[in-house]
Amino acid sequence: MVVTFVTGNVNLVPTIILVGSFLVPVTFVAFAFRRADAVITTQRIFSAFVYGGVLGVLGASILESALLTNMSSWGYLAIGAIEEGVKLAALWLLARRLPFYTPRDGMVLGAAVGFGFAAFESAGYAFNALFTSSGGLSLLNLVETEALRAVLAPVGHGLWTALLGGVLFAAAARSRGGRPRPDLPLLGWYAVVVLLHALWDAAQTIAVWLTLLVTGTPAQWVAIIRLGQLPGVTQTQVHLFTMLNWGLLTADGLIGMALLLVRWVRLGRGRATAPVPLTGSLR
Repeated sequence: MVVTFVTGNVNLVPTIILVGSFLVPVTFVAFAFRRADAVITTQRIFSAFVYGGVLGVLGASILESALLTNMSSWGYLAIGAIEEGVKLAALWLLARRLPFYTPRDGMVLGAAVGFGFAAFESAGYAFNALFTSSGGLSLLNLVETEALRAVLAPVGHGLWTALLGGVLFAAAARSRGGRPRPDLPLLGWYAVVVLLHALWDAAQTIAVWLTLLVTGTPAQWVAIIRLGQLPGVTQTQVHLFTMLNWGLLTADGLIGMALLLVRWVRLGRGRATAPVPLTGSLR
């Protein structure tokens, strides 16, 4: 990034996009390799990251373009349902033939799928941030977008799919055939994750309305209702909006982290008690 700013060499922009988008997600994958064993191998973790990310982004793009032709107030829930659904489907495809299932393994593979989705999605956001409304290129916008999404990545897609992965593998461990399949707990947790996702996406919109409720003038209310614009924004409103927006994101992330930690502790016994597959000289 520093070299690009100093030299002005636009050929380095793709490198910034790739490194900035994949740095935090790949760091998680390297950390997850430490949990590799006979079932959750390094190859499966890497495959979950790559295939889950690619299939998730492509699937979400197709479904969102087909189903969300007119964005409404329910659009955030629809986007959350689509993106969490395609990530869950990708995880199911990757894990459907494992020899046995434990919830913690599901959380690790689910997080790998989520981080893969986040990496490819961030690359798209960074690419769009590069172009300004005047037709020029803004390296500063690109770097700011990449830095913000990198900081927020651990409490976004990776966390949400980790929650679903733990529930999916817990359902597989309970089933007679020992294979992942939908059940009521999975549907319930899917709804929870969709709500967390929708709140995250809607944080800015909610912050705007909360700011107006506290500091809005009659003229601003009329303008935003009739024209969808907010004229005469004051510095106080900007500061309040920023605080509310980050407060909502922080609350959403803390709720997700708390849920994940509780599930990790409660379901942690499964890894120690899971059967060991018999191979080679052990058979």
